[in-house]
Amino acid sequence: MREWGQTLFSFGSSILNYCAAISQRALPPLCLLCATPADISNLCEPCRLELPYLGPEHCPRCAEPGTSGQVCGACLAHPPEFDRAVAPCIYSYPLDRVIQAFKYSGNLAAAPMLADLMLTSIQTEPRPDLIIPMPLSRERLHERGFNQSMELARLIATALGVELAPQACIRVQHGTAQSALPWTERAKNIRGAFVCMRDLAGCSVAIVDDVLTTGATLNELARVLRKRGAERVSGWVAARTISPGA
Repeated sequence: MREWGQTLFSFGSSILNYCAAISQRALPPLCLLCATPADISNLCEPCRLELPYLGPEHCPRCAEPGTSGQVCGACLAHPPEFDRAVAPCIYSYPLDRVIQAFKYSGNLAAAPMLADLMLTSIQTEPRPDLIIPMPLSRERLHERGFNQSMELARLIATALGVELAPQACIRVQHGTAQSALPWTERAKNIRGAFVCMRDLAGCSVAIVDDVLTTGATLNELARVLRKRGAERVSGWVAARTISPGA
């Protein structure tokens, strides 16, 4: 009965997402932040200028803000499995509200805006061989009706002309959502959650996700990709959270 309810909810969410996408194409675009006519990617120019951009003083490895552009102490002590994380913005007001509406309420109009911001931040990055969206568990996908990372990855892959590989990896564990856990427990919660079915020998891979918080999820997926032969792994996200005490 529960599985039937989840399936029905997922179907309903898919219909709503489809209708939203149609209406977004049919109606003049409005800014997601102030509702005035939008210039590019559902964002007006004044609001675009006021976004919480990530400045140059951040860790070049994990994108932790406020490190004077040097590799942070955490990355020096425990180098992550990924080579580099790239984010255009800090996860704070008002961008955090946009991401939450996109992720939890299915506001698909946010996808072009976030993808456009990400493309700006990665324009000087080496082009990967393929792009992998951060996988969701089957249960989480049923709850939301879509994978927000897949929506971003599709737009970015198309813009860059890079192969999109959504089936390369799957999430095989459905545990407590990372956002519901203390930061210190996230690495343990995500351990063993992913499986990669594709041979990645010699490949450069970019993992696309919405937000980078502790980096535990990105690090675990990067670890799995390394085991399958990935030579370089980058994390491309829309926003980076400032860690406590930073």
